Amino acid sequence: GEKVEVTESLYGKLIRDLNRDVRRQIFESILSSYKGFENTFASCLYNNTKYYDFSTKLNNYKSPLDASLSDEGIDEEVYTNLIETVHKNLDKLHRYTAIKKKVLGLDEIHFYDLYVPIVEDISKKFSFEDGKKLAKKALSVLGKDYINILKEGFNNRWIDIYPNEGKPSGAYAWSSYDSHPYVLLNYTDTLDDVSTLVHEMGHAIHFYKSNKNQPIHMAGHSIFTAEVASTCNEALLSRYLLDNTTSKKEKLYLIHDFLESFRTTLYRQTMFAEFELTIHNMVSKGEALTAEKINEIYKKLYEVYYGDDFVIDDLLVVEWSRIPHFYNPFYVYQYATGYSAAIALSEKILNGNNEDRANYIKFLESGSSKDPIDILKIAGVDMSKSSSIQEALNFFGKLLDEFEEIYKSLE
Repeated sequence: GEKVEVTESLYGKLIRDLNRDVRRQIFESILSSYKGFENTFASCLYNNTKYYDFSTKLNNYKSPLDASLSDEGIDEEVYTNLIETVHKNLDKLHRYTAIKKKVLGLDEIHFYDLYVPIVEDISKKFSFEDGKKLAKKALSVLGKDYINILKEGFNNRWIDIYPNEGKPSGAYAWSSYDSHPYVLLNYTDTLDDVSTLVHEMGHAIHFYKSNKNQPIHMAGHSIFTAEVASTCNEALLSRYLLDNTTSKKEKLYLIHDFLESFRTTLYRQTMFAEFELTIHNMVSKGEALTAEKINEIYKKLYEVYYGDDFVIDDLLVVEWSRIPHFYNPFYVYQYATGYSAAIALSEKILNGNNEDRANYIKFLESGSSKDPIDILKIAGVDMSKSSSIQEALNFFGKLLDEFEEIYKSLE
């Protein structure tokens, strides 16, 4: 019943509120503000896209996409394979949307219903000591050397653990070539904080391994590979938790959390990638971008990606205007490819042999000694083909099956 000032940070919190009216109000409030400036934002995006097209042609690239990917030695097929493979698996996202609608007991499912938890949160508290123990157990499959580095990070002050006055929010990991990595956390004893811990330590150990095994000019990581080690750690933690819980409600929560990662990272970022490709191709052909055209493109993508159960509100079509990544062309696809690679690698680590695990460690040691695609091939994942993306989406389908089976048993 209280009035609140709507901000982007508050939007992220309240779009998950259990009260549907609160979710609807925050959605309408923030997107109506963007709607009021849609022509200005359309002009900004059009001119940014047009500038990129001019630069592409000036430097004799085949296309804006080719210009963006060529610095990393990545072929355009990597990008288009992602979109095509996700399109072949949209039935799974449609199914997930229908499941959410059913579990939430809704007649209609809107965008502001997508982020709300459909399973009661795990109320357990995990102290930092608990989190460290859980991390060591979940990541033990990576071998003694990996765990010894993890312990070194825990015991030798790599990590700034708790929230503090003036400390930045969120989490982060970085290192210089001649030092150990540094990790910033804001640990508050939740399961999400344990997940963040293993994620950031994934980055840290990736830095550590590359710095130890590569000369300084080859020790850094491409953006294309940077999130693989961290996300792989998260997947290993999720799998460990799923395999070691006897509570059906807890398992439902963990599966739903996993499903949401797929939806927001693999599916949503691929939808963004397809949006970018569409508008850049239009501008390359000499077409102008207006707010009306951009809204139409964006609406069509939501129709395709979310299916018949999903209701597209009039305000949703201007959501593109609040996504800053679109001003850095062809960046977001790497979230989806990185996530796919991480899921495929976690499966190899858990279900493969010692050679598979050894190859993953070699990947961590490789830095930027080769092009990103070739570095991932060392670990056993070929992102120039659609198979790794399909493997990840097959796993998404298995999670859906398991969720429905457990949910029905509790009805």
